[in-house]
Amino acid sequence: MNHVHRLIHDFKKQNKKTIWKHLNALAENYVVYSEHIKGIAPHLENNDIYAYTCNKDLVLVCIDLNVKDDELADEEPFCAEPPLYFSQTSHRVSPVWKLSEAMKQIVDEIVPVNHYEWNIWGVLLSGSHFINACDMQEIWEGMHITVIDQLTTISRHKIKVNPDIEICSGIDFREGMKNLINPPARETQTPDETHESYNDGTIDPDFQALLDDFIKRMDAEVVDTDKKEEKEERLEAQDDELDDDWSLDDDGLFDTDDPLANIDLPNDNIEQNGNISVRVKILPPMAKPREELDKLVGCKDIKKRIDELLALTTYNKMLRESFPGAKLHEVSLHSIFFGRPGTGKTTVCKIFGSLLREAGALSKGHVVVADRGTFIGTLWGDEERSVRQVLEKAQGGVLMIDEAYLLNGKHDNDPGRLILQLLMELLADETQRDIAVVLCGYKEPMLKLLDMNPGLHSRFPNRFEFTDFTVDELLEITRRRLSEYQYQFTQPAWQKFREVITAAYQVRDPQSWGNARFVANQLERIYIQHAQRCVKEPPKDKAQIRMLIPDDITPIEVPRPKPRIGF
Repeated sequence: MNHVHRLIHDFKKQNKKTIWKHLNALAENYVVYSEHIKGIAPHLENNDIYAYTCNKDLVLVCIDLNVKDDELADEEPFCAEPPLYFSQTSHRVSPVWKLSEAMKQIVDEIVPVNHYEWNIWGVLLSGSHFINACDMQEIWEGMHITVIDQLTTISRHKIKVNPDIEICSGIDFREGMKNLINPPARETQTPDETHESYNDGTIDPDFQALLDDFIKRMDAEVVDTDKKEEKEERLEAQDDELDDDWSLDDDGLFDTDDPLANIDLPNDNIEQNGNISVRVKILPPMAKPREELDKLVGCKDIKKRIDELLALTTYNKMLRESFPGAKLHEVSLHSIFFGRPGTGKTTVCKIFGSLLREAGALSKGHVVVADRGTFIGTLWGDEERSVRQVLEKAQGGVLMIDEAYLLNGKHDNDPGRLILQLLMELLADETQRDIAVVLCGYKEPMLKLLDMNPGLHSRFPNRFEFTDFTVDELLEITRRRLSEYQYQFTQPAWQKFREVITAAYQVRDPQSWGNARFVANQLERIYIQHAQRCVKEPPKDKAQIRMLIPDDITPIEVPRPKPRIGF
C-alpha cells in the first residue's frame, strides 16, 4: 500500500455501514488534519463540508441533507445547464456535480500556491436513494468522487474534527486549510523575510491575499467553541427524543439490535507484492435471505437444491446438539454455478451465504467475489500469497470465483493452474471448514475445467445450473422492478415493451445475452427518457408523473450472433 494515498484509499472503500465509524476514527488520528467548513460558495454554500488532509491527500466530505425515497442520478448537462437529478415530484442540480465544481475551485485557487501536486478526492454523503447508483459508479469514480446514499439518519450524526494537530514541517496544505477557514493577521514583510517564513511553514503575502479573496467569495467560517457546544446540546436533545429502539452508541452509530451489524467484514485489498495490490468485492450478508430466495423469478431447481443442502446442514446441527459425539453426515458446501451473465449467480451466492449463516454452517455469511486477475501476479510467489489472503478474507462466508474456467490455461505452465492446485490443497485443511467456495462460469468451459481437473469433482459436489430467463420471466422481472419504484405502463406502452423484449430475445447471441441485466439496462433508458419528457412538458395530472407511455420506450441495440467464416 502506498501510504501517500492511504487517506483517499480508505475513503474509497467505505459504505453506509462503516462511514460514520471511519469519520470518528479520523478525528482521533493525530496524523490527519480535519476541519469543518460552513459552505463553499457558490456551489456548496448551503452544505456542511469536512476537509481531511494527510501527506499529499485531500478529501472533501460534503453532507447532502436532501432526503428522497428515490432519485434518478444523471451527470449529463441538459441544454448547457448543470446536470439534474430527478425525483417523482421535483428535480435539482446534481450534488455530485456541485461537489466536483468545488473541488476544481480548490485545485485552481488553493493547491497551486503550495507548489505541490495534491491528490484530491470528494465524498458525498446523502440521505437520498439514487436508484441508478450502480450504473453511475464508473462516472462518479471518473469525477474522483465516492457517493454513499440512503443515509436516512444523516442529520442526526455528529462528525468530530481534529483541527488543532501540530503541523510538522514545511508549508503544508493542512496549514493552508487552517488559514483558509480562519485567516491570521497579515504582517508586512520584505522579500527576504517572505522567503524565510515560507521555509518555516507560514503563509507569504501573495498566498494570504489569494486566501482572503477566496474566503470572501466562498463565505467560509469556523464554527467557534460556543456554537459547537450549542449545536452538540441541541443534537443531544434530539437524540433523547428518539424512539427507544434507536440510540447512538459510543461510535456515533445507531444501534438497532441488528445481528448483522456486529459482523466484522474484511477489507477489500489483496497485496500481491510490495508494488501491486488488487481489490476484491465484499458483499455483506442479507438480513432476510429466505424472503429474497422466495422472490427470485424462476430458478425452481436451484431453490430445491439449496433447500436440500440446507436441510441436511440443519439436520447435522440437530444431531450434534441432541447426541453429542454422534457421527455426522459429511456435507460439502463447495459448489459450482453454471450460467450466463445476468442469470442471477451473484444474487443466489449472496442468498446462499446468508442462509448458511442462519443454519449455523457459516459464521458470517458474507461473499468475497474474485476472478483470475485477483490471483495472478507479476512476481514469483504472488499467486500463493493471493490465494491465502483471499481464503482468509472469505473465512466465515463464501468465496465466489467468477469465470473460474479462465484459471484453466491452455499451457502446462499457466499460473492459473497453480491457483487451482493451491486452492485444492488449502481446502483439504480441516481448519478451512468455515467457508464455502463457489466456482462460476459458462456451462461448457466449466465442464471442461472439471474434466481436466478430476479432483474438483469430489471437492465441488454441488452443481447449480442457471438457465436463460424466458420472455415471460423477463416480463415478470420487469413488473417487480417497476413495483419497487411504483411506476406503471400504459397498456400501449406495455405492449410496445413486450414486443421490444420479445424481438431482442429472438435475435439474442447466447454468448453475450444479458438476461436480467438487459431488462435493467432497458428500464434505465426508459426512466431517463421519461424524466426528460416530464421536465420538458410537466404533466398536468400528478398520476402521470409515474406513468410510462410508448414515447418513453427506446429500444437498445442487441448483440447478434456473429456469422461463422469458412466451412
